Amino acid sequence: MSTGTPMAHYAAARRVGDFVFMSGVVAVDPGIRRAVNSYEDIPSDVLPELRQLGYVTGQMSVDVFEAPIVAQSWFVLNRIRQLAREHGGDMADVVKLVQYFRQLPHYAYFNRVRGLFFPGEPPVSTVVEVSRFLPGDEVLVEVEATMYLDPLRRGLG
Repeated sequence: MSTGTPMAHYAAARRVGDFVFMSGVVAVDPGIRRAVNSYEDIPSDVLPELRQLGYVTGQMSVDVFEAPIVAQSWFVLNRIRQLAREHGGDMADVVKLVQYFRQLPHYAYFNRVRGLFFPGEPPVSTVVEVSRFLPGDEVLVEVEATMYLDPLRRGLG
């Protein structure tokens, strides 16, 4: 899986003082140039964690419906984790998420996956349903994040 650069001319993230603002992240893998749509599109070492949440059942009749939103949720949150690390932070520093969904019921799947990335105190959250995303209709979720790099926590203050 490739992390790559943004799909258009914009910054994936920008630091302003002690804050890092991240652009909306969608689950389009630039390495394969398409939306993540199945469990095969994410690293196999992640699958045991998703199984513990009740996903990746091995039953086609279940997985075919859950896999797109679960895999996209994992991909998006993992990309946010990568951006956080690139800017000197981690997921515990993410203080706010704005989550956009094509179908609001997908939030339930996303929220369970989100717990893997925020096992402690979760960030503040806004959830919105929208009609479409770029680059196409196969994208089900987009998430933007704000991170605060507390200088006292890092021993810099």
